[in-house]
Amino acid sequence: MEELLKYFPELSQTQQVQFAAIGQLYTEWNEKINVISRKDIQNLYLHHIVHSLAIAKFMTPVAGTTFMDLGTGGGFPGIPLAIIWSDCHFHLIDRIGKKVNVARSIAEEIGLTNVTFQHGDSGECHERFDYVVSRAVMQLDQLVKLSVKNISKVSRNTFPNGLVCLKGGDLRPELGRVKRPMIEVPLTDWFQEDYFKEKELVYVEL
Repeated sequence: MEELLKYFPELSQTQQVQFAAIGQLYTEWNEKINVISRKDIQNLYLHHIVHSLAIAKFMTPVAGTTFMDLGTGGGFPGIPLAIIWSDCHFHLIDRIGKKVNVARSIAEEIGLTNVTFQHGDSGECHERFDYVVSRAVMQLDQLVKLSVKNISKVSRNTFPNGLVCLKGGDLRPELGRVKRPMIEVPLTDWFQEDYFKEKELVYVEL
């Protein structure tokens, strides 16, 4: 929790209670289902929660903004963002049913009411959203191709509707294949730890 409060000191008491609870819940679930690498569970707050919340350093959506978390796994970045932005709605989708079930259970346990879940492929989701968010799911050009059909045509935020994803490593080959307006931000602009070196947030206008 210390790393989280270091970067997000403005969290309300309710949010702090929810974030404290998910630390315990993910640890318990991970003993039954490998939602997070077993070697990495002790780094849950920095490597998964704070990392997910890089999106909240990048943008501040208006109330009612809708997000699809594509390839959410056990609920990242969707659940941390849903805690931070309680007046926005998040639809979390993943092909692995047992991970979706863990995310759903954790959301229910901490009283999140602004999240919905779908087990399946994004092609089976026919809703439209302001943004698609994703964390280390696939190559950027593939993400763009999958996301376009789920993006609403009406923008209401500072950043036009699009894709906001968290990526790592050398992104030059991926970025070169996407011919759309784009913003890249190294996560070291916001976070000091070595873990965030060579990690970036990429926004693509869709």
